[in-house]
Amino acid sequence: MKLNIKEIFYSLQGEGGRMGEASVFIRLAKCNLSCSFCDTDFLNGSDMNPDEIFDAISEYPSKWIIWTGGEPTLQLRNEHLQFFRDKGYKQAIETNGTHRVPELIDYITCSPKQNYGKVKELLPEVDEIRIPVKSGDSIPDISIFPKAKKYFLSPVFDGKEIVKANVEYVVGYILTHPEWLLSLQMHKLIDIE
Repeated sequence: MKLNIKEIFYSLQGEGGRMGEASVFIRLAKCNLSCSFCDTDFLNGSDMNPDEIFDAISEYPSKWIIWTGGEPTLQLRNEHLQFFRDKGYKQAIETNGTHRVPELIDYITCSPKQNYGKVKELLPEVDEIRIPVKSGDSIPDISIFPKAKKYFLSPVFDGKEIVKANVEYVVGYILTHPEWLLSLQMHKLIDIE
């Protein structure tokens, strides 16, 4: 039942449909992709069992856990989720959509990076789709993605610095494709974790 944990921290959700909500972030180590724009160090975690993780997060007042990574579906199972559900937590996941998500997740954010078409097979319905976009990127038609409550385009930052060309490109695209919403990485703009 151990999970390889890169880090645990308490902050506000910085983007997407739950932006601004206090949450406990549990970043799992390892990823099955190597995205050029990735801003996360997901290597070299420490093995922790659910009791150890609970001890580390029980001081935080929020009862929302966000399982992130790396790619959390490489490790996370319903047994882990049930443990924290029994402790009163709601649980969200941020996934790249390359593996099925355990059934006990309460909120699914899918941020597919490749193989957009396969994502719909693995995850027929999610809470939100969030696509990182650079200026000039080809943005696929929304119909190829799983059914979602909200669809976000997120301009890629340069570290913590906003890239004006990326923002302008995304804003222009949304103005002509209003089925998409803008998601800026608020946590980078206000310099929090």
